[in-house]
Amino acid sequence: MPGRHDKPKYQKKPEPFGDWFKSVNHFLQEPPVRGFLESIDDFFRQPLFPQASFHVEVREQSDKHIVTAELPGVNKEQIGIDILGDTLSISVKKQNIFTEEDDRSKVYRHSESLQRSSRTITFPYPIDEKRVKASYRNGLLEITVPKVKGKTIDINE
Repeated sequence: MPGRHDKPKYQKKPEPFGDWFKSVNHFLQEPPVRGFLESIDDFFRQPLFPQASFHVEVREQSDKHIVTAELPGVNKEQIGIDILGDTLSISVKKQNIFTEEDDRSKVYRHSESLQRSSRTITFPYPIDEKRVKASYRNGLLEITVPKVKGKTIDINE
């Protein structure tokens, strides 16, 4: 006779899809599916647009601003500097073209990738584009923007 302090015995309910879930799990863990799923995971771990931007630093001195941009692996020909009013824009355009031809097996592959990135800096005064100087060495772009002195107005009483 069961006592008051006996714990009720629970029976495990049969899971209607238990075997099916085990089969699917086993399928997903076996090659080549597992390798494919891991490659998808690796794809989504990477940033969507790697190096879509670049580091820019602006230092102010008494008579000028010095803009420094870190552009490792970029050729001078891939860099553009544009000035419009009080803004300075630095743009980088990287284009990679890959072509492979195999006449024996009649395989032709051609792929192109284009990556563009830019940064724009706004100054508190119009930029005199004739006085701006730029140099590029070892992946470091340095642009010197002289400050423009306006006319000082005296206030009368």
